[in-house]
Amino acid sequence: MRFIVIGAGRVGLRTARVLREEGHDVTLVERDTDRADRGRADGFSVVEGDGSREDVLAKAAVERADAVGALTSDLNANFAACMIAKHHGCRTVMRIDEDYREEIYQKYADEVDEIIYPERLGAIGAKNALLGGNIRAIADIAEHLQVLLFTIPGESPMRGYTLSEVELPANARLLAFGKHDEPMGIPLPDNSLETGDRVAVLADFDVLDDVRQLLVGDDAGETLASAASAGGGA
Repeated sequence: MRFIVIGAGRVGLRTARVLREEGHDVTLVERDTDRADRGRADGFSVVEGDGSREDVLAKAAVERADAVGALTSDLNANFAACMIAKHHGCRTVMRIDEDYREEIYQKYADEVDEIIYPERLGAIGAKNALLGGNIRAIADIAEHLQVLLFTIPGESPMRGYTLSEVELPANARLLAFGKHDEPMGIPLPDNSLETGDRVAVLADFDVLDDVRQLLVGDDAGETLASAASAGGGA
């Protein structure tokens, strides 16, 4: 696939590297000369200029791109770039920083395909490193709401039970299920929980420990409780 990444700073350049490692064609757009030179030194094709301008994106061949990632620290520039890309039929991904209010987020969320928070993603990665074991945070949905992926251990209280027999707390909901050697999909009532199976749960922070005890057991209970109490900043 062909991608345009706007912004060759820390977030943009790392994203471009990952895409290139997976075999995709990536063009960087950067208005800062030093960052543009750094992108070229890293082997990327770089268009130097303001990515919120249509003539600059035209130089990056936006009409042939599959998707555009506007990953600068300038929210307005990111939004303008996404609107141009959308006009050309591209998938649009826009960076927004954590300190913007919810109404600002909603204003832009309806106009682009995806919004990312680099700070939040980094915090989720750190949280997973702290949690370890059979629990992995996938995403923070709201201030007190998170999606977690649980891997069922041999000592799970629910091992051998079907999903219909798993009674989650009121503020938790089962989103997906996957056998240990299969992709995750829609949870079905007669799916049985065995060692290595994975369960994705949407839960309020207040009931995370209850969900953990139900699906994983008593191991690492204090770790989860500590991570949950700090999770609102993820």
